[in-house]
Amino acid sequence: MNFDNHPCFNPNACKSFGRVHLPVAPRCNIQCKFCNRKFDCVNETRPGVTSAVLSPAQAMVYLDEVFAKKGNISVVGIAGPGDPFANPAETLETLSLTREKYPDVMLCLATNGLNLYPYVHDLKRLNVSHVTVTVNAIDPAIGAHIYSWMRVGKRVVRSEAGAAVLLERQLEAIQALKAEDMIVKVNSIIIPGINEDHIVEVAKKMSGMGVDLFNAMPYAPNPGSDFENLPEPSKETVSKVRGEASQFVKQMRHCTRCRADAVGLLGEEHDQGLMKTLQACQRLDVEQAVAGEVSSRPCVAVASMEGVLVNQHLGEAETLLVYGEKDGRVQLLEARTTPAAGGGMERWEQLAETISDCGTLLVSGIGPNPQQVLSESGVKVLEIEGLIDEAVRAVFAGQPLNHMVKRSLTACGGACGGNGMGCG
Repeated sequence: MNFDNHPCFNPNACKSFGRVHLPVAPRCNIQCKFCNRKFDCVNETRPGVTSAVLSPAQAMVYLDEVFAKKGNISVVGIAGPGDPFANPAETLETLSLTREKYPDVMLCLATNGLNLYPYVHDLKRLNVSHVTVTVNAIDPAIGAHIYSWMRVGKRVVRSEAGAAVLLERQLEAIQALKAEDMIVKVNSIIIPGINEDHIVEVAKKMSGMGVDLFNAMPYAPNPGSDFENLPEPSKETVSKVRGEASQFVKQMRHCTRCRADAVGLLGEEHDQGLMKTLQACQRLDVEQAVAGEVSSRPCVAVASMEGVLVNQHLGEAETLLVYGEKDGRVQLLEARTTPAAGGGMERWEQLAETISDCGTLLVSGIGPNPQQVLSESGVKVLEIEGLIDEAVRAVFAGQPLNHMVKRSLTACGGACGGNGMGCG
């Protein structure tokens, strides 16, 4: 394993050696004011963007195809589209599967660092050699202007308190990484009027911690984010910041702001063939992914009162929203009318036929009769509560929905709105 062949850490390697990012980490534990993550935007080159989200098993099928097509991949990394350690189980499983099948490849990660520290020993065990941590401020007062909130355990922490927790955990993790002799790069995003005069202080602090490389990245305007109207820093500003920071730590100057599904050489045009392969792998049945068999039930049905949340009991749903892949992305395909109430078991048999192309049904509640009929017809019913977008993408990615499962279920009819129809 030649660490000099990492294209992001060595500018001399970036023209000869490529990387592949496996997008297995959709959830994030921080809301940055400059970020508006779009999983399916194919025309943007920036962190947080991917054309598909994969499960670890799906990622291995995709990785096999990448290595078969690209002979110059030296690094396998995970960089989102959320944060690797807001998705620790998926991240570690993917790294473990990769290390087992490709023992000589370099492994790397890019993270905000909020939940990194508990997994440093796991990374060392898996021989992860390179870790990038994004540190945008070492002053919580400045950090409060950059982040909207942090999810710390089960709490949401905001303002300076949140920025202070983030900084404490970032420094703790970086210190642990260096104690394990891992190569550490720190990214700092230059945000005009927010931290452009503070970046040098970040670099100075990182130098004292033994960080190997520092990447002062220019902020890119991101429609839909809190900072969408902020201008991108000028080339002169970027050059000035990097020059000041270079007095303390070696600078990375060839960053291309990679996507979460980046593959190939830095700056290389996105490979359309591999993008289609990535999207196809997302549709693989998780249990059958190694065999490469595509699910015959590619859609997901959802019971929702307003089209935003999974929040409706099946017995009350007059329509079901059906999601599937179209034009290379997961989206709402149509709303299907459910059979009229009062039909007994025949009602649910008709519903099973109505959603025969759906492998999963998401509801906030369901009675025993429809549960039995739908399960016997091959539909996996999940009783959850939460955002449709998050839940549907998790299903398509083969990700667990444990955090959305209803913890206190009522008897059939207990969650209904009182129309007396129940699940008959």
